[in-house]
Parts: sequence; C-alpha cells; structure tokens
Amino acid sequence: MAVLVYIESENNNFKKSSYEALSYGKALAEMMKKSLCGIVFNCSDFESLKAFGVDKILNIDNNELKDFSSKKYASAISEVIKSESINVVVLSSSPDSKFLGAHLSGMTESSFVSNVVELPDTIDPFVVKRTCFTNKAFSTTELISDLKILSIESNCFGLVEKLSDPKIENFEIKVISSNQKIKSIEKENGSVNIADAEIVVSGGRGLKGPENWGMIEKLADALGAATACSKPVSDMGWRPHSEHVGQTGKPVSSNLYIAIGISGAIQHIAGISSSKVKVVINNDPDAPFFKAADYGIIGDAFEIVPALTEKLEAR
Repeated sequence: MAVLVYIESENNNFKKSSYEALSYGKALAEMMKKSLCGIVFNCSDFESLKAFGVDKILNIDNNELKDFSSKKYASAISEVIKSESINVVVLSSSPDSKFLGAHLSGMTESSFVSNVVELPDTIDPFVVKRTCFTNKAFSTTELISDLKILSIESNCFGLVEKLSDPKIENFEIKVISSNQKIKSIEKENGSVNIADAEIVVSGGRGLKGPENWGMIEKLADALGAATACSKPVSDMGWRPHSEHVGQTGKPVSSNLYIAIGISGAIQHIAGISSSKVKVVINNDPDAPFFKAADYGIIGDAFEIVPALTEKLEAR
C-alpha cells in the first residue's frame, strides 16, 4: 500500500509544482502510515527528488511516451497502481495533470478532485478541502472510492524538504495505441514558468504596444518573476499565447500577482483569483481590477513601473 505522485518534467527538468506535489504526498503518506512512491517519464535527473522524502522512484523510459498523452500516461500509471497497490495518486495542478487525472479516474473508476488546498482532515472518511466557483469559495469533498486521485493547487502547500535515499526501479510497460496526435508544441520563452511562478508580472493594453514590453520584463527580472499578459494582448500578437492568463488562458496561483495596464475583465480576474496578493497599477480609478486588488496604484505605468524597478534593483 502506498501514495503515488506523478512527477512531471520538461526537458529533463522536474517542475516546481511536482516538488510541491511530492511535499504534499509525503505528508499524506505519513498521515496514512504508508510509503511514498514517485513515477517519472523519460527523465533521468533523480538527484533533486531526494530532498522530498520519496521512498521509491519508478522510471518509465520509453520513446513512445516522449510527448505527453493523457490516454497513454493514464494507461501507464494504471499499471503502476495495480503493481504497487496504490491507495492515493497525487498530481500537480498543471493543465496536463488535470487532463491526466480525469482520464485516469475514468480508466480506474476512482474518485478525482482538483484544486485541493490542504491535507485531509480525516483519512476515514477521506475528506479534502478544495477551491470551487473559480476560486470564489471552498468546498469539502469526501472521496469514497478505494483509489483516490488528488490534484494539488499551486503554491498552497509549499515545499517541505525531507531527505531520503529512494530506491530507483525501471518500470516496463506496453504502450497502448491512441488517436491523439500532436501537431505542434509552443514553448514558453520566459526564464520562469507561469504555472510554477511565485511572482507574476502581467501587462495589458495599457502598455500601448509590444515595443514597451521591456518595462514589464525589467520589473519581472528584478523580482525573479514570470511575465504574463491579458487576452487582448495575446490576441493582438504582442505576446505569445503561452503568456495569456485568465479563465480562457492559463490559471495563476502565485503568491504575488502584479497587473499593469489591465482593466480587469471578469474572465481575467477569475483566472488569477487564487493568487494570494494582487497589486494593480492603472491610470483609470474606475478600472474593475481595483475591486479585486489587495493594493492599487492609480497613475501612469510609464512613470511608476520604471521607478519601482529602480528601487528593487537598488536593493
């Protein structure tokens, strides 16, 4: 009996959200008095995983699984679930992991809940707290199936280091056929991934044009943040779609979200509402974003942002 964590990677590097999922998985395994097992696809850099208490790492090295496929990955993980007598599967909150959770739940006829923010209050019954209604409320959900699948909200649990010396095993699987075909993959250009970022600096139409985006990038560099944008900005081709955040783009659960020149359409606010602290810089005092903000600055972004960046760089 064990807790299994899907350890998501990209370009042979594990994502920060996977370390958070491991931290959650370890705490849950200790509550349940179970071991913690991790599953890895086509990634050989296991050294960093030793910091998060994993007892066993199952490595699936298969060229047919080089690119993510929710159907193929779910099939592989379902084999691991049977082989290792898994009770709970823990995933991150990345879009891939949420697709995977839903697919895996259907294959294994198990309970799946997303946006989990805390460890369960009790193991029997197994009850978890999660966000709902686009992060406007919380709900408590009881999982009644034998196998339970959880997707952990980003930046809610944090990274908890517990050194271990995991056993590493190669796990052979038979890859199933799938009618899913990948036509192209759009890579993010920023040095910090939006999904993993603790700080996000986002710009909107108030920047007036792509030639002014250097101001956003300089502030992001000073903060060690990811850059993002509103939907109109990506629609106009100022920034790549991978940076579009909001209900119709990427959801953001950062510790700090700075919106510059963004009026605050309801879809945008819904997509970033789970961020802990929201700062808005806008010259329109009636911008809807001010109602959702923790801190607001009314003024010209072209004066405020360079001054703020200068102060941060001086520190």
